[in-house]
Amino acid sequence: MNRLPLSDISSTATLLPGTNTTCPYCGVGCGVKATVTDVPARTVTIAGDENHPANSGRLCVKGSALGETVGMEGRLLYPEIRGERKSWDESLEFVAAEFSRIVREHGPDAVAFYVSGQLLTEDYYVANKLMKGFIGSANIDTNSRLCMSSSVAGHKRAFGADTVPNCYEDLELADLVVLTGSNAAWCHPVIFQRLKAAKEKRPGMRIVVIDPRRTATCDIADLYLPVKAGEDVRLFNALLAQLASRDALDHDFIEQHCNGFVQALAAAQAQDLAIAHLAHDTGIDALDIERFFSWFVTTPRTLTLYSQGVNQSSSGSDKVNAIINCHLATGRIGKPGSGPFSLTGQPNAMGGREVGGLANQLAAHMDIDNPEHRERVQRFWQAPVMPEKNGLKAVDMFEAVHAGKIKAIWIVATNPVVSMPDADRVRAALQQCELVVVSDCIADTDTTRMAHVKLPALGWGEKDGTVTNSERRISRQRAFLPAPGEARADWWMMAEVGRRMGFADAFAFAAPADVFSEHAALSAFENDAAHGRRDFDIGAVAGLDAAAYDALLPFQWPIRSGEHAGTKRLFADGQFFTADGRARFLAVSPRTPANLPDADWPFVLNTGRIRDQWHTMTRTGLSARLLAHIGEPFCAMNPDDAAAFAIREHDVVTLESRWGLARARVQLTRDQSAGTVFMPMHWTGVLSSHSRVGAVVNPVVDPVSGQPESKHTPVRVRRFDAAWHGFVLSSVALPLPDQDYAVAVRGGKFWRFELAGENTLVGPTELADELLKTVMQQALAQGRATETLEYVDASCGVYRRAVLIEGLLQSVCFIGPDSGLPERRWLAGLIGGPLSALDRRALLSGRAADPAADVGNIICACFAVGEKTIRRAIATQNLDSVAAIGACLKAGSNCGSCQPELKQILASCQVVEKTPA
Repeated sequence: MNRLPLSDISSTATLLPGTNTTCPYCGVGCGVKATVTDVPARTVTIAGDENHPANSGRLCVKGSALGETVGMEGRLLYPEIRGERKSWDESLEFVAAEFSRIVREHGPDAVAFYVSGQLLTEDYYVANKLMKGFIGSANIDTNSRLCMSSSVAGHKRAFGADTVPNCYEDLELADLVVLTGSNAAWCHPVIFQRLKAAKEKRPGMRIVVIDPRRTATCDIADLYLPVKAGEDVRLFNALLAQLASRDALDHDFIEQHCNGFVQALAAAQAQDLAIAHLAHDTGIDALDIERFFSWFVTTPRTLTLYSQGVNQSSSGSDKVNAIINCHLATGRIGKPGSGPFSLTGQPNAMGGREVGGLANQLAAHMDIDNPEHRERVQRFWQAPVMPEKNGLKAVDMFEAVHAGKIKAIWIVATNPVVSMPDADRVRAALQQCELVVVSDCIADTDTTRMAHVKLPALGWGEKDGTVTNSERRISRQRAFLPAPGEARADWWMMAEVGRRMGFADAFAFAAPADVFSEHAALSAFENDAAHGRRDFDIGAVAGLDAAAYDALLPFQWPIRSGEHAGTKRLFADGQFFTADGRARFLAVSPRTPANLPDADWPFVLNTGRIRDQWHTMTRTGLSARLLAHIGEPFCAMNPDDAAAFAIREHDVVTLESRWGLARARVQLTRDQSAGTVFMPMHWTGVLSSHSRVGAVVNPVVDPVSGQPESKHTPVRVRRFDAAWHGFVLSSVALPLPDQDYAVAVRGGKFWRFELAGENTLVGPTELADELLKTVMQQALAQGRATETLEYVDASCGVYRRAVLIEGLLQSVCFIGPDSGLPERRWLAGLIGGPLSALDRRALLSGRAADPAADVGNIICACFAVGEKTIRRAIATQNLDSVAAIGACLKAGSNCGSCQPELKQILASCQVVEKTPA
C-alpha cells in the first residue's frame, strides 16, 4: 500500500521537553504541550501548542487548567467485583463469562455497551468491533447520541454521508457568520476568540447570533435574534422562501448537483410567511428578521455555525436540514468562507462516528441497513456474525434495561445517571440490571455507584491514541504520565474480554498503533468508484509502524492512499456521497414540540454548559480555579417571571417536571427570555443532593436521530421554602450533608457547602454540631487543641460558629432564616491560616474590616480576579475599556472568555457614574 511520506504527516523531531497532545474537552481539538516537572507528584505545566492548526497556541481556561486535574485524588486504581478488589484476570474472566452466558441464554441483544465521546478512536473501534462483529448485536451507543446525532442524520439525509464540509480557515474567510444554537463564547471558546479576532481585523464582517438566551456570544454580534425555543425550522424555511423570492438562488448548482428542491421550497412556502406572523411565531422583531434575510441574501461568503441548541431537539434533524437547504439553494457549500458547519460537542464525537460508535452505524461510515456494507465489514473483520438491524439508541437502550430486556450493560467513560434525560429512571434501570460493568478513571460517580464490576481506566495524560475534531482533523493524544495503580486502556479491556469470549485472533492488538492501522485499513477497504466511494478514507496512514504512529502530525480526512495532504473542504466539485452523486434537499415543516407549557408547567427549561466546567465535573471539578467563577448550580430566570412567583435573587428554587425535580440557586437576568429558565447540566449526586438537572429533562427524542430534547422541557419553578439556609467552609473535605439542598464546592485550600433545609425539628446549634462533626473528630483524634467562637441570635434564627485548631481557622458555619447570608469569598480566604486581631473581630460578622480584602465573585478564572477588585480598579484607576482592565489587573488577557462579563461590569460602572445625584 502506498503510504504518505513521513515528512508530510509525521515528524521524527523529539517531543521533549514537553509532550504534544490534544485537549480532552470540546470538539475544537486544541493542541496542547504538556511538560512533566515532577513525575511522582504528577506536576505538569500546560501550554498551547503553537504549531497545532486548530488553535495555534491558544487555550481556553479549561485547557489551561488541565495540569490541575491529573492528580491521584478520587482515582479508581484496581478492578472490583461487588466492592471487592480483584485481579485483572479474575475481573475480565468474570465479565467475559457473564456476557457469554447472557448471550447464550437470552441472545446477543440482551447485552449492550454505552460508550463516550471521551474515548479515543482506538477504544471506540475495538468496542464497536466486539459488539457488532463478534457478540453480534448493534446495541452499542454513545453519549454522542445526546450531542451530535441530529447533525449525523441531517448530513446523511442531505449529503449521503456524515460529512462536515468545512474547515476552521472559513472562520476568517466568511463575510457573514451565523451562530445558531451555539454559545461558542462558553462552549467553544477558542473558536469564539478566533471569530472575534477576525472581526477586529475586518470590521465589515457581520455576525448574527440566533438563540433563545442572550449569551456571552452576543458580545461580538451585529444582530441578535431571540428565537423562541423550537422555532428554528420556521425561521430557516422562511429564509429559503425569501432566497427564492429575491432571486438569490444558485439555479445552476441546484439543477446540476441537487435533488428535491421543488419539494423543499413548497414545504417552506406552505407555512405562513408574512413577516408580522413570522415575528409573532418566532419571537423575533420583524425588522431584525428582515435585516437577517437581507444580509443572507446579499452575502455569498456565509458560514452557519450550529451546535447543541439545534441538535438537542425533538426536531433537531429537521433543523439541521433546514439550515443545509439554505446553503444548497445558494450553492454556498464547499467554497471558502461558506457552508453549514456543525461544531462538535466532545473531543472525539467525530472519531466515534468514524468507527461506527452509534447504534445505527457500521465502522468507516458504513451502514447496518445496507447489506453490501454489512458483508464488506464482516469479511474484513472475518467476523462470525453481523447484526442486520440497527441497535437501540441511548434513551431506548436504558428503557430496555429498565424493562429487563437488556441483562448486561458495559458503560465506558461516561456518567449517564447524571447526563441522560429522565435520569432517575436511568438510575432505577441500572439498580435492577443483572450485570452493570463500568470502566472509568474515577472511583465514585453516580454511575459507578450502580456498578457490579468497576474497571480502572487510564485518564488523559496516561493514554495513547487519536481524536478527531470538528473540522475532520485527526490528532494524537499522547501519554506523558505513568499509569496509576492497575489502570489500563479501554481498548485493552475490550480486546481482553473479546479474547476470553473466544475471539483471540480478532483482538490480538498489542498497542494502539495496531488498532489505528486496522481502522485506517478498513476505511480504505473497497472504497473506490467500483464499490461506491465513501467519504471517510484515511488509507494514506494505514500500516504506519509504531514510530510513525507516535510521530503522527494532525491531518484532515479524507486522505486516500497515495495522497500527500488531507482535504480542507468537501463538495467543492459538487459531488456528494449519495447514489447519484447529487445532494438532497429535505422538505421539512415546523413541528410543535411533543410537550408544551401549560398552566401546570408554565416554563420551558433549557439546559447546557457553563464556561469553566465540563460534563459531570469528574475532571474539571478537581480544579478549584475552575469552580471559582460559578461554583453552585443555578437557575437563570427572567426577573418579571420571578416576581410573579415571589422569587427573589439568591433564593433556592425547585424546578419540577413530569419526570423529576432539581434544586438550584436562582439567578435573575434579562438575558433570559420570559417564560423560559436555564439550568446547567454539570452537577451530580456526588456533589449535590438534588441538583441533577437530567432528572428533570424530557426524555422525548427526535424520531430520526434519536437525540433527546434537552432544550424544551415544560417545568414549574417555585421558591424552596426552607426553614433555614446556611453554608460551611472547611479546611477538610466533609461528607455531603444529607439535606434538602446541599452542594459541595471545592476551593483552593477549603471546601464550601451551600445548604438549606425544611427540617425545623433540629436547632441551629445541633445542626452545626452535625455539620462540623468530621472537623472536630479529626482534631480530637489527633489530640489538637480546639477553640470555638460562636454568635447566637435566637430571636432571628441566626447562628454562627468558627472553629480554630491550634490557632488556625479550620471551619466556619453560618446559619440563618433566609438566603441573605454574608458573601463567602473573604471568609474562605481565611481558612487554614492564623487570624489577625482585626480579622478575629470581624470573623463572625462575615464582612472584612478592610474592604480591599474582599475580592468578590471571581470573574477571571485564569488570574483569579474578582468582581469587587475590578469595580474598585475601574473607579480608582479610571479604566474605560476591557483592554485597560487587562493591562491593570490581567483580567481577560489570557483566554479571553471573561471579556463579555468585563464589558458588562464596565458598562454598569459607567451607568452609575453618569446617574445624576
